[in-house]
Amino acid sequence: MIRPGRAYADGQAEGAALVLTEALSFWGGIDSATGTIIDRSHPQVGESVAGKILVMPGARGSSSSSSVLAECLRLGTGPLGILLARPDPILTVAALVARSLYGIACPILVAEIAGIATGDRLRLQADQGGGHAEILPAH
Repeated sequence: MIRPGRAYADGQAEGAALVLTEALSFWGGIDSATGTIIDRSHPQVGESVAGKILVMPGARGSSSSSSVLAECLRLGTGPLGILLARPDPILTVAALVARSLYGIACPILVAEIAGIATGDRLRLQADQGGGHAEILPAH
């Protein structure tokens, strides 16, 4: 199943989805050394975003979230890509900075997220303001 979307940070990524049921702030919500969600009030506390396609309704919190996400990407503890239901400029800044400073791509795409479950295999294709999210068949 292919879902059209709008790219906010270019790139391609494929991996298992981690679906968050609520918005997350990277500032105070993620341990950048491990990629683990540490916000005790978040429903997915204890889950790791590392090496996953992060799927969530949106982001929450401080503009400092961009520095935490960029650091996660630099350390290899960040998500492979991010699929959002609504745009978030703070996460977009982090992805753009990580590409510019570290040469690391973290595509960010805004598209419909309903029906995607944790563990689903996703492929994100984000470029030139367009793109799509594809739910891949289970292996």
